[in-house]
Amino acid sequence: MFQNIDFIEGYRPTYIVILAGDHVYKMDYEIMLQQHVAEGADVTVGCIDVSKAEATGFGVMQVDATDRIVSFVEKPANPPTIPGKPDVALASMGIYVFKTSFLFDQLRRDAADPNSSHDFGKDIIPGIVKNGKAVAHRFLRSCVRSGAEPEIYWRDIGTVDAYWEANIDLCDVVPSLDLYHREWPIWTYAEITPPAKFVHNVDGRRGMAVSSSVSGGCIVSGAYLHRSLLFTGVRVNSYTQLDSAVVLPYARIGRGAKLSKVIIDSGVQIPEGMVAGFDPEYDAKRFRRSEKGVCIITQPMIDKLRT
Repeated sequence: MFQNIDFIEGYRPTYIVILAGDHVYKMDYEIMLQQHVAEGADVTVGCIDVSKAEATGFGVMQVDATDRIVSFVEKPANPPTIPGKPDVALASMGIYVFKTSFLFDQLRRDAADPNSSHDFGKDIIPGIVKNGKAVAHRFLRSCVRSGAEPEIYWRDIGTVDAYWEANIDLCDVVPSLDLYHREWPIWTYAEITPPAKFVHNVDGRRGMAVSSSVSGGCIVSGAYLHRSLLFTGVRVNSYTQLDSAVVLPYARIGRGAKLSKVIIDSGVQIPEGMVAGFDPEYDAKRFRRSEKGVCIITQPMIDKLRT
């Protein structure tokens, strides 16, 4: 269950800052930190191979034989590719390692530059590539995966569709990201809650979930969930049907609702009988609808329907 998290960590004794963006992955940062110190780099950039078509949405770099970055361009229309691989580019993962003092110096310099757009990928990193030492760290060196994961896992969740897809992927029989890997647990904010509960067992009013993930504190009361993911404390009332739904914490879904391919914001009160995710034109009039047809439902949108 993914929420956007940016974080800064002090790492003794070198006081290194790690910046991470809108991505989901499992990675051993220690290996990247060791490379940063050993190389004496001003910045180390996490990178991964992506298709040339995908690379238009990322920062793309070219490196020499030692993985020193020799060029860095942000979201290029025609991305430079890896030598010998004309369809593959080396993309930034949005993970950067700096010495704290160096980063502060760069931010002050950029803030004082009237010609800068003050963008990390367009100004800060290219400036360091040109005037300092920027080194690439390949994700394959430090990725972590369990025996149940068929491939290395990294997802960009910077768009609504990507965010929805990454959450729904967790409902697969064997998810690409193993949340149950005990040797490499996922540490995040933990809230003490009662276990999830499913109640009622009569035809048409049976609390059940299939190919779904349900967090603590949730109550599924006579409702049917398919390929859906409920964050903490969600209440789904009787006769409701959820399909491919991502429901954020403490939302309440009224009786008889039918929702498909939706993201429901935290604390939203879905009224009884509401239908969403079946009529694109009608959905677009009421909610925000993504390019791939995912409906985002917030409380102000619900309140507007009542006026």
